[in-house]
Amino acid sequence: MNELRTDDAIVTPQGQITLPKEALEILKVSEGDRVTFIYDQGYVIIANPTIYAFRKMQKKMEGKFEKAGINSDEDILEICLQIRREIEGL
Repeated sequence: MNELRTDDAIVTPQGQITLPKEALEILKVSEGDRVTFIYDQGYVIIANPTIYAFRKMQKKMEGKFEKAGINSDEDILEICLQIRREIEGL
């Protein structure tokens, strides 16, 4: 298991903080990028919004591919090819 690490930041009079360099690297964000704040039972979690949305979608879709008979990358490729043929009228 990964060791839990912490860091501190000072809140400015405008209510702003500077994220530590390690946090920026972990989040894969840089100047001008957005972050998502998740509020959970007295804690605030900062996340990369793209990764957070993707993980939420993955959780919501869990098991749905298997139910539809999609079990491999090849199955997905075949579906894409079928759609392309339908669009192109082949």
